Amino acid sequence: MKVLVAVASKHGATTEIGQVIEASIRSSGLDVELQRIEDVTSLSPYDAVVIGSGVYSGHWMRQAREFAEVHEGELKQLSVWLFSSGPVGDPPKPLENPAEVADLVKRLDARGHRLFPGRIEGSDLGISEKALIALVRAPDGDFRPWEEISTWAESIAEQLKEPSAG
Repeated sequence: MKVLVAVASKHGATTEIGQVIEASIRSSGLDVELQRIEDVTSLSPYDAVVIGSGVYSGHWMRQAREFAEVHEGELKQLSVWLFSSGPVGDPPKPLENPAEVADLVKRLDARGHRLFPGRIEGSDLGISEKALIALVRAPDGDFRPWEEISTWAESIAEQLKEPSAG
């Protein structure tokens, strides 16, 4: 069983979530590889795919949406999970799933989707991003729930190890 964790990340926070997912799946004994979504050229080596994207203005990043569209046929033949990284604050807001997620879950026959709180570091942001953050009054900080992320990834590994997986 070989698993791909493919992430679209603008400032690295979603990639770091992908690294935790990769490590958690690997610790269960499965072969797993983490790649930037734009570097994935083929899905043929994989039995399962975890696709993650940062969320901006309520949407997955363009690269992630395009990846799902281009590889839709292949993804429907694999075990697929999706995750989004975006809400910030305590409690995290907004808690709504990105606009395209329900459609992606259906189109890809995904086994599920998780929305994880994200990270904002004002020093990493461009002028337009800082303006948007100020407009919605999003706080700086790291709100990612590492234990929850690890537990979710471990549950993916357990599902993949079941005899009916695949």
